[in-house]
Amino acid sequence: MAGNGDRGGLLSAGGILSIIVGVLEALFGGLLVAVSVLKLPLWEKDLPLLPRLDTIVPSTPGATPLFVAGIVVLVLGVVAIGGGFSSLKRSSYALALVGALCAFLPVNVLGLLALIFVSLGSREFGAEDA
Repeated sequence: MAGNGDRGGLLSAGGILSIIVGVLEALFGGLLVAVSVLKLPLWEKDLPLLPRLDTIVPSTPGATPLFVAGIVVLVLGVVAIGGGFSSLKRSSYALALVGALCAFLPVNVLGLLALIFVSLGSREFGAEDA
């Protein structure tokens, strides 16, 4: 299916979706890390409905849970980007599947589609990976 320059649709779509979600995850993770390191307030506590949100995610500047969450989301995004490129190059099915799984871990629709497309496109990899 991948011979003669024919690109498999499912695997390419899964790789592109993994890259898109990975970039968004990396940007959001970097934003969380920057907010934590630069000690910027995440939101104002006087806004309606936000005092309850402060019990879940601390809004204090330099909060350690916020920094750790940012690092985790950043790493997930980088792995999702690597898996997306791996699925586009058809170099490693395991890395493509792990990347699609990292794209899905924040539980979003695009990550779910990437995971499904990469899983269904497993036959497009070489015989040694299948």
